[in-house]
Amino acid sequence: MNKLEALVALNKVGGIGSVKLNKLIEYFRSPEGILRAPYERLSSVLGIKDRTAERIVALGKEGVKEELLFAEKMGLKILTIEDKGFPLNLKSIPSCPLVLYVKGELRPEDNFSIGIVGSRRASFYGLSQAQEFAFGLAGQGFTVVSGMARGIDTYSHKGALKAGKRTIAVIGSGFNHLYPEENRGLAQEISENGAVISEFPLDAKPLPQNFPRRNRLISGMSLGVLVVEAAKNSGALITADFALEQGREVFAIPGKIDTANSFGTNELIKQGAKLVTNLNDVLEEFNLPSLSLDKKPAEVKLIPKAVEEDKVYGLISNQALQLDDLVELTGMDIPSISGILFRLMVRKLIRELPGKHYTRYS
Repeated sequence: MNKLEALVALNKVGGIGSVKLNKLIEYFRSPEGILRAPYERLSSVLGIKDRTAERIVALGKEGVKEELLFAEKMGLKILTIEDKGFPLNLKSIPSCPLVLYVKGELRPEDNFSIGIVGSRRASFYGLSQAQEFAFGLAGQGFTVVSGMARGIDTYSHKGALKAGKRTIAVIGSGFNHLYPEENRGLAQEISENGAVISEFPLDAKPLPQNFPRRNRLISGMSLGVLVVEAAKNSGALITADFALEQGREVFAIPGKIDTANSFGTNELIKQGAKLVTNLNDVLEEFNLPSLSLDKKPAEVKLIPKAVEEDKVYGLISNQALQLDDLVELTGMDIPSISGILFRLMVRKLIRELPGKHYTRYS
């Protein structure tokens, strides 16, 4: 058995992360040495339970070869931490995965990633914000990372894809059990414009205990995590907790105080997460010259369809127009105008100048 085969085999055991693996390698010199060790020696290593030792001893070569063969037939790459394409951001997190199954392509620019997560039972407002923020952030060079779950995750991936940019889905199951089933087509589209990744063996089912492990990879892949909507004790809050442990930035979009899906995001803000009301709130945190809002990506271009957006967009020209002027010309109130202006800015149709002046991109 070579090193890759040994790591794939150990990954199939379950319950062995990078911390335990390093202990075992320190004792047995290599992953291959771990598999050659008898039960008595394995169970004597501090932190290795008897059940884990039994599973390691019971591993067979045939199961590993079959796993590698099926992965190849499915067009998957299997990466270890020593491989060139292994995500750099993941190498620094506690309990880095032993292996990654990858459908698609991971690139060096994916180290400049942002996670976007939230409720599976999101509101229309939450879904639209997820898509618009993903669209805008992808247009500024971020790879959008999410979990391909229903709701916020799905729309985050769609926003990046709509911008014609890269997105990565981290799944909480093996590739033989893509979840949810209705996102199978989305998974294919993501793999063609980024990657779908999993640390789980091919036959691993989408069990509840898998998703916190999935969440730590979403934050681990990213420089920061934006929480769009999250109920109390939701998976999105687990992702935010992992982000804090990993030294990542945490952002949250505030919500209505009487809405269950806003409890988590509002609580995060109370605890110190950065409150986000527009794209600039995220961009300024990274303080990078390449994230100038004055730079218009040629690929990111949408035409506003809503009647109100058409009306406001039609009034804004290359000559700067102030917010008060827009209120007077449209007869709308400030909150309504502000929401429309934000959506137009996210879509890269207009930009904001000092003093609440707005102009079209030239």
